[in-house]
Amino acid sequence: MNRRSQTNLDHTKNSGRTDQENRPSARENGGQIVAGVAATAPSFWLSRLLKNLLPRFLRSDDPKPDDECRNNVHTEKVASNHISGANHRQKSRERRTEAQPSKGPTPRRSQSKDAIGTRHIETHTPLTVDCPMIADTDELQQAVKCFAAEPRIALDTEADSLHCYFDKLCLIQLSVPGKNLLVDPLSGISLTPLFDALKGKTVVIHSADYDLRLLRRSGYEGPCTLFDTMIAARLCGSMEFGLASLLHQHFGVTLAKASQKANWALRPLSHTMLEYAVNDTLNLLKLAEIQETRLRELGRWEWFQQMCDRAVRSSSVQRERDPDSLWRISGYADLSPRGTAILRALWHWRDQEAQSVDKPAFHILNNDLLLTFSAAFDSSQAVDPRHLRGERRTRFFGAANTALQLPETEWPKMIRKPRLRTTQEQEMRFRALKKIRDSVATDLQLDPTLIAPKATLEQLSRNEAEALEDLMPWQRTCLNLD
Repeated sequence: MNRRSQTNLDHTKNSGRTDQENRPSARENGGQIVAGVAATAPSFWLSRLLKNLLPRFLRSDDPKPDDECRNNVHTEKVASNHISGANHRQKSRERRTEAQPSKGPTPRRSQSKDAIGTRHIETHTPLTVDCPMIADTDELQQAVKCFAAEPRIALDTEADSLHCYFDKLCLIQLSVPGKNLLVDPLSGISLTPLFDALKGKTVVIHSADYDLRLLRRSGYEGPCTLFDTMIAARLCGSMEFGLASLLHQHFGVTLAKASQKANWALRPLSHTMLEYAVNDTLNLLKLAEIQETRLRELGRWEWFQQMCDRAVRSSSVQRERDPDSLWRISGYADLSPRGTAILRALWHWRDQEAQSVDKPAFHILNNDLLLTFSAAFDSSQAVDPRHLRGERRTRFFGAANTALQLPETEWPKMIRKPRLRTTQEQEMRFRALKKIRDSVATDLQLDPTLIAPKATLEQLSRNEAEALEDLMPWQRTCLNLD
């Protein structure tokens, strides 16, 4: 949750509490009116007033006393733990959504215009999920035999990164014409038959990087050929290239959002979640056909192949971050030097707590509160993390006190990136490259950063030989750098 959201949440809670405390309920208003009338009016008029006026007050939208009490308790609970409250509401919405009978994708006729301007009409038949999860190695070996005659296989994965510190592969979805498979990696099943069946195939994935990294951790060597539908959409000129947007544009399908943040490590998966999972790959092969046709018409098929090849290579490279930069969250530079020492200590405390219970770090304490508490400790203000209890609370204050005792020599050093001085010649070179890039992007109806982002242009203006190694052939062509 960012600072603006946090402020709005607090304001809403405070406003709501003030209204309930200061505004008398409908029953209280009604009682005051009846008392006043009884003192001044005959019994006849009193009975008429009771009959006509009192029901109007009792029909008020104000909560009943019991409901109001429950609402106040809930408000206080959320105020004491913003993170837990947000998760509770999210899970409640998911449970309510999944408890309802699934209606499947919205059947509708869609007439739309793609990014290049070609009109098309597609229809979609609602999917009825009859696709049990495969949790047995022998069953998987038999199931993947249907891949033998297929050159392309649609694939997607689901993980539990929003619910666990150590994210893991929870589900693999696969589709070929007339067949959808769901594989359960958490059952202890061997995925070797699946990975063997994918050899020599073109694997169709939307935004493949994270999926490929998850699969590589499970023993997958990577696809022979990748078809990334997100890359294809961008090269076709689409400014909205999320899977939901593309499926809605081409097939009139509206993907349910309820399961996007669900915990895919839970078993059994609900019918809604299974349907969501299948729908992620159901139309990928057809989408890939549409995109390939358009890319070939535009003369960008080779560009697409170059980008997909790079995506495969990139997914095999392990990303490593400098341990000294992990705790430097957005906003840390606003703290004093001692405040950054406290933040560093609290960040490492939070990370250890999250690992110990295998929960995401934001479940323990969000970044805004880390910054707020660090500044408060630094200025000797009272700190009361009301949602922390027991030993965790003790360790929290222990980490802060340890940081407060550090000598100044052990405080973190501010990282200042050296500002490179740009010569007039380099500035002119940068402007010339940017002009070429923007002109080509306008002619091709492409996002200019797809050809070369600003950082690449700056690097080209300083050291062209080194920067050219990071550019793909089609990008060099667009920038007249062949």
